Amino acid sequence: MASIIGRDMAVDLGTANTLVYVRGKGVLVDEPSVVALNKNTGEMLAVGHEAKKMLGRTPDDIVALRPLKDGVIADFEATEQMLRYFIQQVHRRRYFAKPRMVICVPSGITAVEIRAVKEAGYQSGARQVNIIEEPMAAAIGAGLPVHLPTGNMVVDIGGGTTEVAVISLGGIVTSSSIRTAGHKLDNAIMTWLKKEYALLLGERTAEEVKMTLGSVWPLPGEPEAEIRGRDMITGLPRTVTVSAAEVRKAIEEPLHDIFDAVRTTLDQTPPELAGDIMDRGIVLTGGGALLRGLDERLRHETGMPVHIAESPLTSVAMGAGRCVEDYDVLRPVLVNENRRW
Repeated sequence: MASIIGRDMAVDLGTANTLVYVRGKGVLVDEPSVVALNKNTGEMLAVGHEAKKMLGRTPDDIVALRPLKDGVIADFEATEQMLRYFIQQVHRRRYFAKPRMVICVPSGITAVEIRAVKEAGYQSGARQVNIIEEPMAAAIGAGLPVHLPTGNMVVDIGGGTTEVAVISLGGIVTSSSIRTAGHKLDNAIMTWLKKEYALLLGERTAEEVKMTLGSVWPLPGEPEAEIRGRDMITGLPRTVTVSAAEVRKAIEEPLHDIFDAVRTTLDQTPPELAGDIMDRGIVLTGGGALLRGLDERLRHETGMPVHIAESPLTSVAMGAGRCVEDYDVLRPVLVNENRRW
């Protein structure tokens, strides 16, 4: 019996990456949320890292796509196929595998979008699907004492959404979910290079630029890098040298949206909890927390202490995984089925 129960899993179904946590084993799958399909037959050709390599490089009959957009399911069938593939990666003997599943969703999600996530979970072979909101999972994964009557503030900057929430007594007191996050930063870099250098960049290159040069606070010894793209005037490949300061200018606008969301959430926080946050600080999780100087800048913008979670990329998956390990203890933090929207 234990072997069947041990198959319970938590899925952080992200716009950029999907992570699967298996009970008793930890995070076993951490792959990009990308699927490559044959347009004519609908057959799945590649998933994850393999499919991501194909982005922007496919012939006419193959399409590489991200089935999730802004944290919610944009292509239901592709999401279901991707989930099924990841479950099979974990459970080789899939005839017996009917796992109980906890799936993370953004906090601003609608009832219809929740239904789509649950349906995808059931279609991919789960016997029971529970939903947890991402900021709650991120807070648990970052080791915050969510059950105590003290205010904990978490800012989770993912690929499709930024989740800001104040948590106390095992529930979200106030939250804000905006669809400005990692991908918006990539797009801002693409737009800026188009405008300043008349250079067209692909999605993957823009992401690499963000990771190597991206910063939000002036740092000593700012790096430069050569970026390759297509010249919009001649149509030929061209290389330009871009500095970290220029990339910072490019991503300024979407960053402002993120800071505004943090301010708005703080503004709606009851004064008692705001006092707790002043003492304990704000915790940053998600891939966006890795942007150089983000903690400094947020400290400057809010006047609050800011800490980066220990492993920001896996916080949400680890938090959802904790719910799988201590299912009965953490059951109250899961989204209530009959909750009215």
